Amino acid sequence: MVYILYGSINYLINKEIDKIIKDNKIDEININKYDLTNTYLTDIINDASSMSLFDDKKIIIVNNSYIFTGTTKKSLEQDSTILENYLNNINDNTILIFIVNNDKLDERKKITKLIKKIGIVKEFNNIDNISLVKELFGEYNISTDNIKYLLERVGDDTTLLATEIDKIKIYKDKDKKITKEDITNLVSKSLEVNNFKLIDAIINKNKNDAFTLYQDRIKLNEEPIAIIIALANQIRIMYQVKQLYLNGYTENNIASILKIHPYRVKLANQNSKKYDSNILLNYLKQLADLDISIKTGKIDKQLGLELFILAL
Repeated sequence: MVYILYGSINYLINKEIDKIIKDNKIDEININKYDLTNTYLTDIINDASSMSLFDDKKIIIVNNSYIFTGTTKKSLEQDSTILENYLNNINDNTILIFIVNNDKLDERKKITKLIKKIGIVKEFNNIDNISLVKELFGEYNISTDNIKYLLERVGDDTTLLATEIDKIKIYKDKDKKITKEDITNLVSKSLEVNNFKLIDAIINKNKNDAFTLYQDRIKLNEEPIAIIIALANQIRIMYQVKQLYLNGYTENNIASILKIHPYRVKLANQNSKKYDSNILLNYLKQLADLDISIKTGKIDKQLGLELFILAL
């Protein structure tokens, strides 16, 4: 059997892989993993065509399977006819899974059409986070309001959500009711989410919110210089994502170009749509000038950031 699992939600893709492994009762020793950006397709197909040394069945997982997308970024020149030939004579003892971290496939490609015809293609782009959180909590009792509160603190990175929920469940092992206090005490606010809230307040010239969010960071013993760098980096990413998105790149293409996690691109893309490019560049310049003034001793680091916020 041959699969293509594609989409932007890695958590769901990994969950599907786990299901395939469990359903086929595949032992860990019979799971081989490759990356198409640094492995030739010939080597992968040779493995797929050979028998497992330890059992009847094996699984081959191929990450970054860009040959099914419209991307022109190639680390290696791949010959897809090798895969086409294999699909005409599939090894029944091999389950071949291609992972495409992209929100869509190139439906025009012959190899994509062929796998859609004889294999299984599944999309993992859309998810209802509230339903997902309920599913992850299982038998635990949590209200919709508290789920929304959890999402406010963590964001919608499904992998991070799953990690934080596991932490809460371990702590609440005997008491199955999840309260707002539990979430407050056990779940740290996502730095990524906090950065966007602070950026929102700054760009919208909301001094009170910006100063409150800044003070929250200081109370956590975060250095003003670190806050300035984090804000500048986030605004820079927002600007770059905005420009690349306007030029027709997908979120996963952008993640590859900027070498950052797709979740960061998703958040930056959502937030950058609210602001003009010139506004982002202006605040980036102001933060750069502030950084230089602090490092050259012209102004105290904490006072400088406070004055920057008060001057909004």
